[in-house]
Amino acid sequence: MIPRNVKDDFPILRQKMHGKSLIYLDSAATSQKPQGVIDALVRYYQEYNANVHRGIYHIAEEATRRYEASRGKVAGLINARRPEEIIFTRSTTEAINLVAYAWGRANMNEGDEILATEMEHHSNLVPWQMLAAERGAKLKFVPFDGQGLLDLDVYERLLNERTKLVALTHQSNVLGTINPVKDMTRKAHAVGAKVLVDGAQSAPHMPVNVQDLDVDFFALSAHKMCGPTGAGAIWARYEILDAMPPFHGGGEMIMLVQLDKSTYKEPPHKFEAGTPNIADCIVWSDAIDYLQDIGLDAIRAHEKQLTAYAISQLSEIPGIKILGPRDLERRGGVVSFHLDVAHPHDVAQVLDQEGIAVRAGHHCAQPLHRRLGISASTRASFYLYNNEDDVDALVRGLHVVHRMFSPRTAPVT
Repeated sequence: MIPRNVKDDFPILRQKMHGKSLIYLDSAATSQKPQGVIDALVRYYQEYNANVHRGIYHIAEEATRRYEASRGKVAGLINARRPEEIIFTRSTTEAINLVAYAWGRANMNEGDEILATEMEHHSNLVPWQMLAAERGAKLKFVPFDGQGLLDLDVYERLLNERTKLVALTHQSNVLGTINPVKDMTRKAHAVGAKVLVDGAQSAPHMPVNVQDLDVDFFALSAHKMCGPTGAGAIWARYEILDAMPPFHGGGEMIMLVQLDKSTYKEPPHKFEAGTPNIADCIVWSDAIDYLQDIGLDAIRAHEKQLTAYAISQLSEIPGIKILGPRDLERRGGVVSFHLDVAHPHDVAQVLDQEGIAVRAGHHCAQPLHRRLGISASTRASFYLYNNEDDVDALVRGLHVVHRMFSPRTAPVT
């Protein structure tokens, strides 16, 4: 169970917006940070700011120890077999690009196929478009139905011996759909394909076990799980990483540099050239501690309950269309919707005046919205610090939108 006073841990939520208490409903974009994480970031710069893996003095060794300990914490969060399977990146986006560049360019050839879904975030679409154009590969897509669920019959028909990679989101950032990754991975492996999962929207909100899912790559970010921005990771099985060429070239990732050639370190350092984002990678560990102290199972249960309440209350608003599945076992804490009386940008502006922060736009998922026949949607996304009072405020705010934008009947004369 989520502690009732959990909001008190997040100092940003104490402030007023336009004279009203801030209600933050945009955690799918980035989460807020508890005081302990903020303090840990300050403590790094105050007490042991130094470069990692290089200095032979106390604070450099302390920074290195904590940096590698954080790698181990991320590995434990998703049940990696060993910390060396975690490559630190700047974001989920960079993590996926690393795979496209290092693994994709070494393994993808003309006529090979990449299978993605129509609900992908641009970060799990554009890198594969670039790779396919460069290597002469083909992109194919799994559609979703009217409930926001993938058509698994089509998925099975698309899989074949030419499929080299399946790239899919674990949880849609628009529809909230939680995809059946384990089953889809089993079918992909049966034709010899690798599987990459965009876990940006799942890892902060539910337990993730990459060994059980049996995927080949899993990408995630710190800033969506109460951690700082600028820190992400790609997990892959060690034997895959070991066979991959480097992503970036420079200091730290080398064993020996000569004028005409170099040899490289083993994973993970082979993929972490130059000075990394030391502070934020270290502090990611504090964010994981915070979430694990509360419990990912408890967070998932809380969000299911809150999403059910939100869908129930929002459904009473005239002219609203809620996107995504209604089955709470198959969706996360994301509720996107479209109002027939106002554009999502207008909805978000009015809600902002009520102290409510929501997302409006295509949410970096233009093909998804195009498939739905709309250019944009309004998205409310929940996290452990939200409660039913926040949903009630959202509903009241949407009634304000209706009063402002609904056409008025002209008086009879």
